[in-house]
Amino acid sequence: MKLNCYSKFAFLALISLTILTSCHPRKAVMKGEPGEIVQPQASIADKYSEMMGVDKNDIQNGRLYAFIDQWMGTPYRFGGLDKDGIDCSGLAFLLEQQVYGIAIPRMTSKQILVIKREYEQDLKEGDLVFFDFDGKKFSHVGVYLQNGYIVHASSSKGVIIVPLHGAIYKYFSRCGSVTDLGTTTVTADSVN
Repeated sequence: MKLNCYSKFAFLALISLTILTSCHPRKAVMKGEPGEIVQPQASIADKYSEMMGVDKNDIQNGRLYAFIDQWMGTPYRFGGLDKDGIDCSGLAFLLEQQVYGIAIPRMTSKQILVIKREYEQDLKEGDLVFFDFDGKKFSHVGVYLQNGYIVHASSSKGVIIVPLHGAIYKYFSRCGSVTDLGTTTVTADSVN
């Protein structure tokens, strides 16, 4: 009788564990090589199209949105460059490297030097957007996505997607495309 009771308990525990682990959301997997445009997972396309108010067919760069999904919610940590904490320039640095295969400087003050200035209406996915916080010129950076949205490492909320013309816009300073000047293309071997 006791063995039967333990067997039932073990069976229920196994079923509960299976249900809980199957409900856990999976993080996106980055497919392809840096610089390669790959189809996004359907769940990723749905998630980010809804978040940014675009058609899911407009979410075309699977590497970009898988990267964002992996980092989303990571807390802010000045000088951080891992999942325990990351700062704004670290996020831009890793995104450009791992998504586009472009090596940019690590610090915001140097990242501003490797862009070709663009008008806001001409921004494309992957362009850098700079802000002046605390009276310091180009002290914060985000990466443009589409439909007026950027991804950045917020000091209070961690890695998030926000509208450029939201609360952050009053600090907007400059934006532009990363140029080849001073950058080098990286391979998959140098990213890891």
